[in-house]
Amino acid sequence: MPPYPRLELIRLRVRDLDRAVDFYGRGLGFHVASRQASRVLLAGGPGSKPLLELAGDTAAEPPAPGRAGLFHAAVLLPGRGELAAWVRHAAGTETRFDGFADHGVSEAVYVSDPEGNGLEFYRDRPRAQWPFRAGRLAMTTLPLDVRGLVAEPSATAAEPLAGACWGHLHLSVTDLARSQEFYQRELGLDCMQDDYPGARFLAAGGYHHQVALNTWRGARMSRREGDAGLAGAVFTRAGGANREWQDPDGIPLEIRG
Repeated sequence: MPPYPRLELIRLRVRDLDRAVDFYGRGLGFHVASRQASRVLLAGGPGSKPLLELAGDTAAEPPAPGRAGLFHAAVLLPGRGELAAWVRHAAGTETRFDGFADHGVSEAVYVSDPEGNGLEFYRDRPRAQWPFRAGRLAMTTLPLDVRGLVAEPSATAAEPLAGACWGHLHLSVTDLARSQEFYQRELGLDCMQDDYPGARFLAAGGYHHQVALNTWRGARMSRREGDAGLAGAVFTRAGGANREWQDPDGIPLEIRG
């Protein structure tokens, strides 16, 4: 395990737990690792570490427009064949796709869950193929060759998310500079790209981004405790002490050593 933080678990609060479990399981291919009355842990496959915690709360209210929170959480697939197999699975369950993009460093597919939580499923290109401009990373948003992706051969797998992990967390924030300084200081991340209008992309170890921040939705208010949506993120870091705290917009964070 590298000494810098790795995103291990996303926590979501949902109003309709059964509907959410069906969507993530049947629709997207997650595997139910454990289930209690109001809490479900989902993994990429049997025996894998849980990636997602769903907490059911029928009293939770949807986040009001203008509140900070989740833009999307991004699931990283091992390769292009695995991403193609997942797309074919999701299409076969009539999952609605929000969009497709070629970011230069990656190929990405976007969906939203029934309560509006954004998700990205992507595969990385080899680092030697990543675009740079004047020595700086230069991610882009271009049309994705969807036909080419879907035609990519892949081994048949009973679990379409076998080998998947979280690649990055993308947040809607109220103050870009403040959140950038926080995540750089608290998680030891570097700013990998800052010329994308209204966004910052932060990472360690030379990755393109582990945390992304944007102000595209014009968020003016911090997250409100008890609202539906993003309820927390868990990172692991080798040799570090366990810690729980919040980011500048009230998003609960946890570090596990």
